[in-house]
Amino acid sequence: MSAQTLVAGVDSSTQSCKIVVCDAETGAIVRTARAPHPDGTEVDPRHWWAAYQQAGADGLLEGVSAIAVGGQQHGMVTLDDGDEVVRPALLWNDTRSAGAAADLVEEFGGAQAWAEQIGVVPVAAITATKLRWLARNEPDSLARTRTCVLPHDWLTGQILKDGNGFQRWVTDRGDASGTGYWSAHSQDYRADVMDLAMGRTVEVPTVLAPHEVAGRTASGMIVAPGTGDNMGAALGLGLLPGDVVVSLGTSGTVFARHTEAVVDASGALQSFADAEGGYLPLLCTLNAARVLNAGAAMLGVDYAEFDRLALAAAPGAGGLTLIPYLDGERTPNLPQSTGTLLGLTRANATPENLARAHVEGMLLNLVAGVGALRDHGVAVERILLIGGASASVAVQDIACQLFGLPVVVPAAGEYVGLGAARQAAWTLSGADAPPPWEISLDVRAEPGAPDAGAEIVGRYRDAVRALYGVV
Repeated sequence: MSAQTLVAGVDSSTQSCKIVVCDAETGAIVRTARAPHPDGTEVDPRHWWAAYQQAGADGLLEGVSAIAVGGQQHGMVTLDDGDEVVRPALLWNDTRSAGAAADLVEEFGGAQAWAEQIGVVPVAAITATKLRWLARNEPDSLARTRTCVLPHDWLTGQILKDGNGFQRWVTDRGDASGTGYWSAHSQDYRADVMDLAMGRTVEVPTVLAPHEVAGRTASGMIVAPGTGDNMGAALGLGLLPGDVVVSLGTSGTVFARHTEAVVDASGALQSFADAEGGYLPLLCTLNAARVLNAGAAMLGVDYAEFDRLALAAAPGAGGLTLIPYLDGERTPNLPQSTGTLLGLTRANATPENLARAHVEGMLLNLVAGVGALRDHGVAVERILLIGGASASVAVQDIACQLFGLPVVVPAAGEYVGLGAARQAAWTLSGADAPPPWEISLDVRAEPGAPDAGAEIVGRYRDAVRALYGVV
């Protein structure tokens, strides 16, 4: 493989399509482009193809030898007999199937059965619950549905169809493990779960090996399997044992690589597969960076001033505690909840304390995820902070205290796209392992006194328990 062999990775996220073109050997980024997706929790997939075409215009993909797609997990894309879209895709953050999720948990035999047999305990995000919603609310749409694919599967298919290289719908084990009907334990689809969800089965994509060729375009460009966005980020970051990623984007996630599937009947940790043949136990929340956006809007300040205010307040925000369920919540599973500000007095009602309470609340919603990983035998040694909110100095400083672990912030980058590009390079090379791309770090921070954030963590945990009866 020459030094100038090029590969591309696509990050088809909730908000946009980003494409990164990299040197296949080193991972150095050669060029990038981005195009927006429409807002909402229900989107016609054809918008994703239009955004991909817009981002890939003007020769962006010229000379690229292989490409892979990293996409938002869980979304339900229904296709008819002609592989045409039946209805707009329901995305991961669409909570209308919350009731269906609760019913499926009970009908399958409870949370323990789901955790032991499938690896996930259904919440509204999971694809199987959206199929149950479809069966209940749009039976005509379900009757027209022959195939159900995930967002990254659908976009991979369009790339192959555009070059006349499409042979079948394909996916990978990482993204498939977020459907609820592919088991991380048995490594296979569960027709019984599909039948439970909708009273029948549908056709599903073939699960490819982590670096198996999905097909080729007319130009000869190899198309790799692709994966889900969290699996792509793990691949892009080159996670080592002991590394725990805390991602602060639209959603908040905590995940780490592990050697085996975990069983967590609480549903906090989903036992996903990763994009390298291992596992990626993961906790996901609905509320992350947008909590900071809301705090800045409440205070009428820009992000720099919001950071300054948060850092000017003492740890604990003078007793203010924000429960940041502004859009409902996925973990804990409280889709109808709202945000709550507790402990407000005349003495602590300051802009500084309010700003810090927003930062602490966002992070405290993820602290339990790190503890859950540790409780399930996953090595926890340092935090890798990524996502849009990781650029905040206040977030970096406060994270060190609340997690009680060293925090590193990788250099700003599109890690889902990089992970997809790394998978493309792996598929192109045919090697036994992905190429060893180096990731640079912008910030390294060490925690202060041991247990310095214990009181704040305990106060938050007690507040959630008092309000909702969960931890």
